[in-house]
Amino acid sequence: MRVGVTVNGVEHVRDVEPRLLLVHLLRDELRLTGTHWGCDTSNCGACIVWMDGLPVKSCTVLAVMADGRSVRTVEDLEGPFGLDQVQQSFMDCHGLQCGFCTPGMLMTARKLLDDNPDPTDTEIRQAISGQICRCTGYRNIVAAIRHAADAEAVGRGDT
Repeated sequence: MRVGVTVNGVEHVRDVEPRLLLVHLLRDELRLTGTHWGCDTSNCGACIVWMDGLPVKSCTVLAVMADGRSVRTVEDLEGPFGLDQVQQSFMDCHGLQCGFCTPGMLMTARKLLDDNPDPTDTEIRQAISGQICRCTGYRNIVAAIRHAADAEAVGRGDT
């Protein structure tokens, strides 16, 4: 089947098998390997991308379902002036260990802060509850997201 999808602002047209998953289109066809494929059961959340602005687990979306849609991956977080604040905060607060869950966590955190610039720690934990980190115990991840929210508030002049 022919699929046309805009990924990180670039239009791509590919002929794909009807059963091809979006995660494989991104990784194998488009060579955007930041999106990780981890569990085969859609439980881990390492494969989260945005489709038309909403987070989706790309291991549960067929590539043909993305036809005509816009997809944003972790590769698109970094802007022209450097890392996104969420990326920087994960580095500053040691919110990543092995890095496997990190792409999905970053995409989820960015969406959370876009929708709710000042989340509580409970709201942060709820937002990332659909993702599994096998290394950190989530403490540093929550701290990183809180740090990003606080830094962005300063940047907006909210404090």
